[in-house]
Amino acid sequence: MLLADLRACGPGDLPPGFASGWRFTVPVMDMPVYLGYLHDRLQAAGGRLRTEPVRSLTDLLGQAGTVVNCTGVWAGELVDDRALYPVRGQIVVTANPGVTEFFVEDTGDEDDLLYILPHGDKVVLGGTAEPGRWDLEPDAGTARAIIARCAAVVPSLAAAPVLAHRVGLRPARRSVRFEVQQQANGYRLIHSYGHGGAGVSLSWGCAREVLAHLEAGTP
Repeated sequence: MLLADLRACGPGDLPPGFASGWRFTVPVMDMPVYLGYLHDRLQAAGGRLRTEPVRSLTDLLGQAGTVVNCTGVWAGELVDDRALYPVRGQIVVTANPGVTEFFVEDTGDEDDLLYILPHGDKVVLGGTAEPGRWDLEPDAGTARAIIARCAAVVPSLAAAPVLAHRVGLRPARRSVRFEVQQQANGYRLIHSYGHGGAGVSLSWGCAREVLAHLEAGTP
């Protein structure tokens, strides 16, 4: 069993208003820390990270034999993929008033989510999943609603100092596009995008697929 300690919640495990639930132990990712770790690994392996505008993937093919297109929600603009669309997510980061366990509600297809993720001295409160919305500015009313939903589960969060508001765009698609395109000039484009909200879950598997193609040297 992948979740060795999986068990149904008893009545004392559930907050008011919840009729059933499950308890289990899994890793919880602190994304800024995780991205820093990946950057350190890249540098240790001799890689370089350079940020600059990209208007055409074909323009990059002269700089490298293979270009990997993992440009997230903007991949649709680069390759004219109308199947890709944003799912806006807003979260609130507060000081941790003593939360030691994560909590996630299965809200189905609703835009309003409920999750509480403790990361040491801070807690990530979520959130939203708003298809088709590109706005990157935090909405004050949305933030208040997020805090209220989470405080209904953990009341001490209602008075926790707010440290940050974050908004991001999940690159959603009916299915992930993983495709190798061999170019007439011998160069290759490898597309890997459209992971939606499962980027961390799918990233290592997709990266291994990219590596396999690079090592094989064939489409």
